[in-house]
Amino acid sequence: MSRRGPLLTLLVAAAIATGARADDARTENVQLDSARSKAEFSVKVMWLLGIGGHFGKVRGTVAVDRFRNQAVVDARIDANAVEMSNDSYTSWVKSAEFFDVANHPEIRFTSDSFPLQRLRKGGELTGQLTIRGIEQPARFQMMPAECDRPAYDCPIDASGSIHRSDFGMRSRRGTLSDKVELGFKVFAVPSATRLEP
Repeated sequence: MSRRGPLLTLLVAAAIATGARADDARTENVQLDSARSKAEFSVKVMWLLGIGGHFGKVRGTVAVDRFRNQAVVDARIDANAVEMSNDSYTSWVKSAEFFDVANHPEIRFTSDSFPLQRLRKGGELTGQLTIRGIEQPARFQMMPAECDRPAYDCPIDASGSIHRSDFGMRSRRGTLSDKVELGFKVFAVPSATRLEP
């Protein structure tokens, strides 16, 4: 039996492993600043009056690929610490009828890869949003940065809307809009890794 087969397999495996290590080496992680980052939501009652609130801490990372000048955001939002204008509203949005924080205390957004320059110039941010354990595609719009060092001296400002029924929130359809507006103002922890391209 020829020894070329096993040797060739070993060489291919080594090449793949080396390539994976090279990819890992050129990817740097920037931590989101949970103390300064914010996430909020609003929904209309009777399609006229808007009510809203804000979530607890936003934490996560931005994986920066310097070789491709691309980034991926992985943000996690503390839904259990959501707050609204009064206690009864807060209890309601935490209940199984809305965010169901007892079973799903975290909201997660993982973006698709996007060019780093979009942090400065603004543009579309797509990815997967998970609420109540249900994952759905989501699209947000990033605003152009208002400073020279976005995420450090000014927030990355993004907003978009979802349909709550897509995430299992189907109650009160007669009085509460299906459309929920989401907004994020995200900062990064200062580090040696920069987000600028």
